[in-house]
Amino acid sequence: MTETVDSSDNDEYDELSDLRQRQKPEPQVSVDEAFDLDDLLPTIGEFGKYQKLLVFGICLPACIPCGFCAFNQLFMADTPDDYWCRVPELLDFDVEQRKYLSIPKEQENDDFVYSKCFTYGVNWTQLLDPDDVDHYLTTLEPNTSWPLIKCNQGWEYNTSTVWSSIVIDFDLVCDQDIYPTIGLAALNTGGPVGVYLFGLLNDRAGRRLSYFTCLATLLAGSLMTSLSRDFWTWAGSRVIVGLTIPAVYQIPFIISLELVGENYRSFVTVMTCTFYTSGIMLLSVVTYLERDWVRLSYYTSLPFYAYFLYMFFMPESPRWLLMRGRLEEALKILENMARVNGRQFPEVVHSKLEAQIIRDKLKKNKKKVANVGLMDLCRTPNMRLKTILITLSWFANETVYLGLSYYGPSLGTNQYVSFFLSAVVELPSYLCCWYFMDTWGRRWPLSLSMILGGVACVITVMLPDDAVDETLVLYLISKALLSASFLIIYPFAGELYPTQVRGIGIGASSYIGGLGLIVIPFVTYLGKENLKLPLVIMGFVSMLGGMTGLRLPETLHHRLPQTVEEGEEFGKDWQLKDCCSCSKKPDVLSPPTSYENLDVLAGSSNNASEVELELRDNRRLKQQTSRTDERTPLDMPGPSVSGRPSHRPSMKRLVRQMSIMDTQRMHDGTMQLTHWI
Repeated sequence: MTETVDSSDNDEYDELSDLRQRQKPEPQVSVDEAFDLDDLLPTIGEFGKYQKLLVFGICLPACIPCGFCAFNQLFMADTPDDYWCRVPELLDFDVEQRKYLSIPKEQENDDFVYSKCFTYGVNWTQLLDPDDVDHYLTTLEPNTSWPLIKCNQGWEYNTSTVWSSIVIDFDLVCDQDIYPTIGLAALNTGGPVGVYLFGLLNDRAGRRLSYFTCLATLLAGSLMTSLSRDFWTWAGSRVIVGLTIPAVYQIPFIISLELVGENYRSFVTVMTCTFYTSGIMLLSVVTYLERDWVRLSYYTSLPFYAYFLYMFFMPESPRWLLMRGRLEEALKILENMARVNGRQFPEVVHSKLEAQIIRDKLKKNKKKVANVGLMDLCRTPNMRLKTILITLSWFANETVYLGLSYYGPSLGTNQYVSFFLSAVVELPSYLCCWYFMDTWGRRWPLSLSMILGGVACVITVMLPDDAVDETLVLYLISKALLSASFLIIYPFAGELYPTQVRGIGIGASSYIGGLGLIVIPFVTYLGKENLKLPLVIMGFVSMLGGMTGLRLPETLHHRLPQTVEEGEEFGKDWQLKDCCSCSKKPDVLSPPTSYENLDVLAGSSNNASEVELELRDNRRLKQQTSRTDERTPLDMPGPSVSGRPSHRPSMKRLVRQMSIMDTQRMHDGTMQLTHWI
């Protein structure tokens, strides 16, 4: 940016100041009226050296512990292919003799195999003569009339492939084979609770304290996992770990989004997803090299103690500091950002910010924010319908995506290769999704990817049982499609919810979606009896979620709703034919009239804010002499008593709609934690 921008900013500030002086005897300028970070970033650098160091040095590496600790327990709970009841009296005999004498055979498919859960209920001490054991071994034959009992003295395991897991150490087989699934549900139970708790800490104590508290919690839970000596202690440790997922990467991710320019937030989001997936790919390599579950827990947690070094580098969010009135600290961070980026910090902003600091010290003014709540999402019919559809689609999307991630090791001939491939296929889907979102819109890519992904899962039931590779290929196609839809659902929901209730709406939908993560491990558990049954169930859920998405209105190239009232009007004229159309591109190559107001609308406006908005509109008209009218019903001016076009009781700035992650802000411009992995 050049001197021209600075001079226009000076003129704008002077003109607005004069207008406020005429309109009010005593001007009261709030923080966001005097200073807006998004207006400043193009001047001090939207994605300069400072932001690159932050993104590539802190934000992206923070994705790795989240992926490691979310999926490492899949391999901690490996179950050996073969196991049988332990009979202490026969431990001196070789394995085949023990199994032949003490384990009954049962039919499995067309073969007879040794039972895994039953043994003969006889007194081996009385049956075997200790003085002539060799004679009994050659003459004694198992008798089918012997009573059968469940294993009551533990199990023996074939450790040729799996030699260490919680299943072996805690005997989680037969009647207790559902316990590892309970452990997965315990992990996912902690997620929504942790997002809420760390979200509160994030907003009240700042991003830095919240992140390092979250990291400490994650490492403490992982250490407790490694030291567990029984299943319930281990499951409790997984709840603690679950508290930090996905908060442990979302906090630095939010800091990065708040400090990069609007044009780069899509890039940061896609890179975050890519690093998260890369972390899962790396986990498959680690689990292949280390098969001991205790050491695996150490190796997937101890390296992240080094992340505490971020204390010396990670900045606090300037947006949060401004929200809390700590303007001096925000100014230092922003000046440092400009210095590292090789830019000059604008004196006009510097002076305005210093003046604001003095005013805030003399009198503390609190901005009045419209009082909205969860019930506003359901009070009117169109908003209620959209809320239900968004939540259903979110529930289906998040549940099926994670279910497919959990089910990867169960398919194919090598669980490590299958898990690695299930992560690899996500990478191209992110890039394709990024393109299609800005060309086809949000609705069709979301719905098509979920429906086609569901179809790929369902048709696996038509394959024969020995078609292992074909089943794996269809699974990978489904995983790639669901990964793409998983990237779309978050920004799409953020664009559909009005600004006033966006944080509440996304929070409610993501929390209800998180409930599916508690249930989905029990769906994948059904694969023990029928390998394809979980895929069929998840396929139908995915198709249902995709079809509900077709009823939602498109948001690309549309002005987004700001108030609850506008949210009710947005998409109210939806017709069935809208399902069959993609988003149309603008007729001219100009920025789309698609805007996002970053401030929650106050209960009433004042003349100064109206004049301010008019001035900015006039400047746009002067700069853009020819422009096609692409307005939606929300853009049309309503009747005005004064005879001039009436503006909504909105704030001063409208910014262009971005494609990925520019919509999860609250009224003060800060970004919030949500249960979105």
